[in-house]
Amino acid sequence: MLIRDATVDDWPDMWEFMRGIVAAGETYAYPRDLDSDALRAIWFGAPPATTVVAVDDDGTVLGTAKMGPNHGGGSAHVSTASFMVDPASGRKGLGRALGEHVLDRARTDGYLAMQFNAVVESNTRAVALWKSLGFDIIGTVPQGFQHPEYGFVGLHIMHRFL
Repeated sequence: MLIRDATVDDWPDMWEFMRGIVAAGETYAYPRDLDSDALRAIWFGAPPATTVVAVDDDGTVLGTAKMGPNHGGGSAHVSTASFMVDPASGRKGLGRALGEHVLDRARTDGYLAMQFNAVVESNTRAVALWKSLGFDIIGTVPQGFQHPEYGFVGLHIMHRFL
């Protein structure tokens, strides 16, 4: 597996699995009917935001992450990131590899910390992964996310210094 900067040519492969993740409405606070153009605009943000893909030996996109400053101005030293892995490629360490890549890149880019603003409480695999990579839950918005199966669940804010 190789993690590299994404290009717009990667988008069709990314959209192939990302649309199902968004439509499921279980892990992202995006409209479930978000179309390709709208999601691409979110995922490929303006610099200094960066988008990467994890690809296998034949170039198939298996997962992606986007990263950049969490806020601007006096808070621009804190980074953030978001991740999506093709469910067909799950449980192969892609989330961990993307997480480690993003942390290293944020450190190299001079950020002092990373904060995730909206980790859905019921997404226990993601919560466990981020905790194993040194993140702490610094707060939870009670009933901050409406899950299609579980109803209202908490939305964690997770943080770690780099």
